[in-house]
Parts: sequence; structure tokens; C-alpha cells
Amino acid sequence: MLTSLYVRHFAVVEEAEITFGPGLTVVSGETGAGKSLLVDALLLLAGARADSGMVRAGSDRAELAAEFDLSDLPEARAWLKQEELDEGDSCQLRRVIRAEGSSRAWINGRPANASQLGEVAALLVEIHGQHEHQALLARSHQLALLDAYAGHDELLAQLRDSAQQWRDIGTRIRKLSGGEDREQRIELLRHELAELEKWALPTAELAELEASHKRLSNADRLAEGAAGVAELLDGDGEFALRRALGRAHTELGKLAVMDDKLAPLLELLDNAAIQLGEAADGLGHYAQDVDLDPDRYAQVDTHLTRLHELSRRHRLPVAELHDKASALSAELTELEGAGDALEQLAKQRLHLQQTYDQVASELSHARTAAAQKLGEEASVLMSELGMTGGRLMVELEPTNGSEPDSQGRERCELLVSANPGQPLRPLRKVASGGELARISLAIEVATLGKDTVGSMVFDEVDTGIGGAVAEVVGQKLRALGAQRQVLCVTHLPQVAAQGHAHLRVAKHSDGSSTHTQISKLDASGRRDELARMLGGVEITRETRAHAKQMLERAQTAA
Repeated sequence: MLTSLYVRHFAVVEEAEITFGPGLTVVSGETGAGKSLLVDALLLLAGARADSGMVRAGSDRAELAAEFDLSDLPEARAWLKQEELDEGDSCQLRRVIRAEGSSRAWINGRPANASQLGEVAALLVEIHGQHEHQALLARSHQLALLDAYAGHDELLAQLRDSAQQWRDIGTRIRKLSGGEDREQRIELLRHELAELEKWALPTAELAELEASHKRLSNADRLAEGAAGVAELLDGDGEFALRRALGRAHTELGKLAVMDDKLAPLLELLDNAAIQLGEAADGLGHYAQDVDLDPDRYAQVDTHLTRLHELSRRHRLPVAELHDKASALSAELTELEGAGDALEQLAKQRLHLQQTYDQVASELSHARTAAAQKLGEEASVLMSELGMTGGRLMVELEPTNGSEPDSQGRERCELLVSANPGQPLRPLRKVASGGELARISLAIEVATLGKDTVGSMVFDEVDTGIGGAVAEVVGQKLRALGAQRQVLCVTHLPQVAAQGHAHLRVAKHSDGSSTHTQISKLDASGRRDELARMLGGVEITRETRAHAKQMLERAQTAA
């Protein structure tokens, strides 16, 4: 749901911030005041092309921002998460248009391009009355709307699941039955697996091999170093530690005779002498036992060299080569037993094809019934909305090809005739903006906003109508507003009276510049605005009374 819209230095608007609530919000104002600026702002935030003429004269840039509540919009939340643009249950779209014509956009404070704006906006707001930005004109959306209208969720889920599994098994079959490529792959796998099984090691054995290599490559230095340290500890030299410790023990023993408190320290020197002797003996034995076998070193070095060569060839760390061997072994086993595997996969695929055909057939029958019902309901609503004799038909066209399709065995096309005697034509080819908006309204009312878009905007919906038809249009919009958030730009009091909230757009001029002001009206302001829409410039007591009656009637009907 759209919660707020901010515009600054946009066209004739210096600055405005508007908050929105649920239900139907109507926008009115005198001709030329800029009622459609709100719609234009939303279109730009939906990725429409921008130009410098949208920047207020004398300003260097225009700023637009819209805030949406995503509480009831799981698809929008999922898209934002996938694009790493999510910010909890809210979404802010922001765009800056510079006077020289360039523009920048942000989604939740992160830079975005026009394509991303369009993708997320399509999940947030649907704008009726503008051909190039109306989701209802897209055939994929028409099919989704028909399915939502009829409640085909479970059938669609089964259809998509069986189609996806069918495709996955097809991929495995193509991989296993690769002809000459398969034989070449088997030979390559056997060769690579033989190398890996010979040289690759589990983690613990690899660590021991690397430790052995390190030890063997430094054997001479280790032997010489250990012998040297042993000599320092217990050699024949005057400064060997064991001799120095012996002298220290003798001197401390003389002192301990004079003071018993030194006896524990003397005991520490005794222990130190024992440990020093053990260390010297251990180092002496180590120096004699160090492995100086050059053949063993050559073997270990060759093993590590081959491992690093395999690492480069397979583009894997040495530690992962053992797991690579397991993976290649599994693939080789699968390819060598491809005959049995292909037979089983073929049976599974046939079963999935039969399951798909059954579900697709059931869905086709359900769609046919729903298309008939939706066409009839929308046709009745078109007549109520001033297109007497108008007709809508939901045409289902079978798709070519026998492979499972995640959307089913047909595509959808909405065909309309706005007047008696006119042939049915695709909705996307309807020329009149006003007719298109009212046809869209009829479809939305018939489906009661069952699509997943949170906000709907109607512009030009009341073009060319008046009187009782205008009141019906207002009532239908109000009914739609009970299901979804609706914003409607109107010049008819019969429509404006049905709003749950009312915005007025007014133009002011001080002689040197022109400003447009957007105000949210209270009960008194709504009555006066309706009176102005009823009576023109001069507002009389009668027009106020009539306006009051219209508002009361709308409230009572609700």
C-alpha cells in the first residue's frame, strides 16, 4: 500500500508531501491545476522516461519519493530480497531528475536503474489509463488475473511442480545419453579418476604427507641443530648449562646449611638438573635418528608435486582433490550404468508427462469456465459504467508443442468491444484512454482486486460520462477500495463523493510565478469542493446542500 508521496520542484509543484491511507482516495481540482501530477509522479517512480520539462522552472532538479507498506505484498518483498534491496516491511522509491535531462533513482536508499524501478513498481502499484504502464495490457498478467479470479492456486502449483521435474529429468537424460560425447566423457573420467585415486589423500593423510615433506627437506638442519643444542645443554665446554647448574647447586648447598629456607630452592635446582639431562639425552637421540633417507624424500616430493599439478588442472585446492575423486567416481558409475538409469528416467518422465497432462486438462476446463464467467460479469459492469452494449470476452488460445509448460496449455487474451456493433479487439489495442480506464475498472471490480498489486491508480476513468453513470463509476471504485487501496483522479462530483479521502489540487499565481498546492480536505472542505464541482465558480447554498446530500448518500450506501 502507498503510504506517502513527496514531490519537490516538480512541474508547477514547489513542494508537497501527501500521506495516504486504505480505501478510495479521490483527487480533484480545476482544469489545468495539475490533478494528474500525482499520477505522473508515480509513473516516473515506476521507471517512466524522464525529461527536463518535468523540472520546475528556475530549479536545478526535481525530487520524487514514494513510500510503500509491504505487509500484504509477499511478491514485492521476495523481489527486493532477491535483489538485496530489502528493508523489512517498507519500500521507498526515490528519483531525482536534473534540469539538463539526466536522472538517478534509488530503491531503499540504494542506487537502482529504470528497469529495476519498473520491476518493483509493477508489484506495488498498477496505473490504469496509461497504455505503456498498465499491467493489464500484458497477456501474461491477463492469464494471471484469470487464474487469481478463479482461485487456481493449487492446480497451478501442481502444474509448475510436474513441469519443473519433467525438465530436470530431461536434463539428466540428455547428460546420460550423450552418444560419442558420453564415451569420451567416460574415458576422460576413467583417466582422471585413476590419477586422483593414486595421488589424492584424505585430509589426515595429506597433513601427514606435508609434515613428512617439511621434515625430510630439513633433515640435515634438524640433525645439526638438535646436536648443537644438546652440546649447549650438556657438552664438554666450560659454559655448558649442566656444568653451570652444577656450580650453582654447590654454592646454594653451602648457603642452605646456614638457612633451612633455601632448601626448597635447592630442590628446584635438583629437578632442573634432571629435566636438563633428559632434554640433552632426547636431543642427542633425535639428532642420531633424524631420517636422512634421500629416496624417501624424493618419493614424498614427487607425491606433493603431482598433487599440485592436479590442483591446477582441476582448479581446486589440494585438500579438495579427494572429494573430487569421489564425485568423479559417482559420475562414472552413473554413466557406465546409463542403460538402466535411462530406462528408469524414461519411466519417471512418462509418469510426470501423464500427471502434467491430467492437471493441465483440469486447469484448461477450469479456465474455460472462469473465462466465460469473467467475461459475462465484466460485460455487465461495462454497461453499468456507460458503455451500453459493450462486451468483454476472455479468449483462451491453445499453445503449440507437447512439452509441459509451467503456465499450462493455453494463453489468455482479453477482447473488448466498447460499443454495440463494433468487433471484438484485443484490449491492448483499445485507443481511447477513457474507455480503457473504464474497461480496466470493470475488470478490476469483477475480480475485486484479486491480483497481487497493492495499489491501483485510475486516471481519466470518468472521461466522457456524467449523471447516473458517473455515480455508478464512483460506487464501483468505492467497492474496489474496500478490497484494495485505490487512487482516482476525477473531475466529477458523483465520483469524488464516493471517496474515503479527498485531495484537492489548486493552482495559485502571484504574478511572477505559478504554484500548485495539494491539500487533504476535511468534511467541510469536501462539501465545498463538491459544491464547486457541481456549480462552477459561484458556490451557492443550493450547491452546498446538494454536495452535502451526495456525501451523506455515499456514506449511507457504504
